[in-house]
Amino acid sequence: MDGSESSFLPDLINATADELCFGLQSEHFTSLQLVRAYIRRSQQVQETLHAVLELNPDAESIAASLDSERQQGQVRGSLHGLPVMLKGNIGTRDDMQTTAGSFALHGARLPADSTVAAKLRDQGLILLGKTSLTEWSMFRANNWPHAWNPISGQIYGAYCAKQCPGGSSGGSAVAADLGLCWAALGTETDGSIILPCERNNIVGIKPTVGLTSRFLVVPVSEHQDTVGPMARTVKDAAQLLQVIAGPDPNDRYTTMSPPLPPTNNTNSGSKYMVACKLSGLEGKRIGIARNVLEMSQSEVSNVVSAFHDAISVMRSAGATIVDNANFTAYADWKKRKFNPVTRADFATNLPEFLTRLEHNPNDIHSVRDLRIFTQETRPVEEGYPQRNTRVWDYIIETDIDNKSAEFEALYRENLYLGGEGGVLGALARHGLHAIALPTTVASSIPALVGSPIVTVPLGCMPADTPVETETAGDAVERAPGIPCGISFLGPKWSEETLIEIAYAFEQKTRARSTLQRHVEPTF
Repeated sequence: MDGSESSFLPDLINATADELCFGLQSEHFTSLQLVRAYIRRSQQVQETLHAVLELNPDAESIAASLDSERQQGQVRGSLHGLPVMLKGNIGTRDDMQTTAGSFALHGARLPADSTVAAKLRDQGLILLGKTSLTEWSMFRANNWPHAWNPISGQIYGAYCAKQCPGGSSGGSAVAADLGLCWAALGTETDGSIILPCERNNIVGIKPTVGLTSRFLVVPVSEHQDTVGPMARTVKDAAQLLQVIAGPDPNDRYTTMSPPLPPTNNTNSGSKYMVACKLSGLEGKRIGIARNVLEMSQSEVSNVVSAFHDAISVMRSAGATIVDNANFTAYADWKKRKFNPVTRADFATNLPEFLTRLEHNPNDIHSVRDLRIFTQETRPVEEGYPQRNTRVWDYIIETDIDNKSAEFEALYRENLYLGGEGGVLGALARHGLHAIALPTTVASSIPALVGSPIVTVPLGCMPADTPVETETAGDAVERAPGIPCGISFLGPKWSEETLIEIAYAFEQKTRARSTLQRHVEPTF
């Protein structure tokens, strides 16, 4: 694409779905031109940030075909022709890999697209590429960099040199932030959507487990995994959620999902879009889990001032703030070394996924096979032993899975810590619409019960923040200018209400536009 073509495009680092769709409908540019621009932007920053695992070799031909459909009056959905990227564990049956960031799955072939990928294609979105992620969604080691995999290396964010982008959906967050695509999908087991969104100054929606299908997504935990949108605005994230949400017979958890209005060409049926209104904070009861802040001082010290400013914004916009809406079992949760449920799930869910492969090139069928591949077959490529396999070691040594006799008690403990003793109990006791927390400490309690979170940009770490790097790598965890976010936590299936609150807060603060990047594409 030459300069005359690119001059018709909006500023892609800020462009919303409304702006892009208007440009396509008005014939200011085509989807093919848009794809070519995004590819050039990705290539320009890839050597520095490593955000993209691979670009779709068929993206240009798909875009041209969708342009042709538009010219013939055939528009599949309201986001027809917009390019998105998928986290590298979200399955596609095409010429892209679905590796979860590991050489163990390189060359594997799936029988079909994952359900969420198929929904995107059906609505006319372009699968532009796969984004980098923490290998196995950060489920391998206990000395693990937050955003590293052996295929593309260490992912970095754009707000300071060697910035940690958060994990495990770090590549998706960087891609959405820098306008390497319109928006992206990530997955979360515990923090893997909302934490990278915080670190990269964007919006993330972690849906209720069961609202979006996990079929043919490389799993960690059936009880906690969820697929969600990562975008630059709440409205864009809401539009993307509308496309991917809903029941799927291939994922039994989605049968509990409440019905959604059908997605159509104008989005008029989208309850998530209707929720994007300026009055969204009026009359809302929003709790502050004060004991979480007090017991997490080291994690929130650099953001607590901005968080208290946010409380004032919410109150002035008509929300009732309920202090001391505490998680009563939070101290008990803090004593835990790890979550045994996710380990038991992985022992069961990974082999189930592997049985679905049409082609399994490395003959991996279990966690034990995966450890052998990592420790003995490809140790250099997989970064072993510098990065260990301690999580898998535990699974193998204890012989635990989610069909074990002891599993039910472990799961009931999670339901208590996250439910009555956690977020669900606090919401119910105080009659709340949501709980607000700094994003850095918002994910783990909702993870235990599969409840939703929306994170929104809040600001950045202040100028006096001491620079800290990861203990397991060179990425910078804390430094002046690294973004921070605020999260809204709700009961299961409360995405509509959380989007209302998050949209109103976003429009009142517009914090995303106030931050400065260290690097970004120049066109």
